[in-house]
Amino acid sequence: MVDHSGVDGVSFTGSTAVGQEIVRRSATTLKHVEVELGGKSPNVVFADADLEAAVRGTISAIFYNCGEVCTAGSRLLVEESVHERFVEQLVARTKKLTPGDPLDPKTRLGPIVSQEQMNRVLSYIETGKAEGAKLLVGGNRANVGNGKGYYVEPTVFDQVDNKMKIAREEIFGPVLSTITFRDLDEAIAKSNDTIYGLAAAVWTRDVKKAHRLARAIKAGTVWINTYNMFDCASPYGGYKMSGFGREQGLEAFNFYTQTKSVWIDLNE
Repeated sequence: MVDHSGVDGVSFTGSTAVGQEIVRRSATTLKHVEVELGGKSPNVVFADADLEAAVRGTISAIFYNCGEVCTAGSRLLVEESVHERFVEQLVARTKKLTPGDPLDPKTRLGPIVSQEQMNRVLSYIETGKAEGAKLLVGGNRANVGNGKGYYVEPTVFDQVDNKMKIAREEIFGPVLSTITFRDLDEAIAKSNDTIYGLAAAVWTRDVKKAHRLARAIKAGTVWINTYNMFDCASPYGGYKMSGFGREQGLEAFNFYTQTKSVWIDLNE
């Protein structure tokens, strides 16, 4: 499809690696391309935030759909002064998320999409341990039902830094990396220390701080005191290696539009 001269444009959502290949191959026909790719979204929690709400938001940000979401809040940045208290609440809630049959209304964490992806997630967990991150909860394949499903326990790492593989690469699974910061400037620097730029979230009661972070973080979507909120009228897309182009909103029409100028001589 990308190579075919009869196709005028390709809009792709998926992995960064496949997106790069699409962009490379589109050069032969110079077709229009837009790509919405991977992410390693920072979820930034300040000491002045509503911590209970931030814990709930963090759980949803990383464990919704087992973390198999492009915008998953897989990097949790917590201000040092509340780190211990916040992580304690986070771990307590995470332990209540028992993986189970997705058809059971009580289930809050279903299976990974395939065995290959499950093994990939488990491999990242082992890498995190080897890199020196502290495993707080989870970290194993979950035994559900007959044991044949591709389930992974909700996993939280602490004492992570941005040099670690689990903090730099998109895992696409229920694995959270916790990183601390001292002040606003460090929060911005650590948030942007990634090749990705799809989304981010900021938890604070200080509206000035929220505006500064929203402006400074290099991401296509920034949520304040919430996570994974979408609307068809709001443009959605990434910065950097998370892609280019926008879905939704008026900006979405730009990709499907080619401007034409027509001049007519009306002189007789």
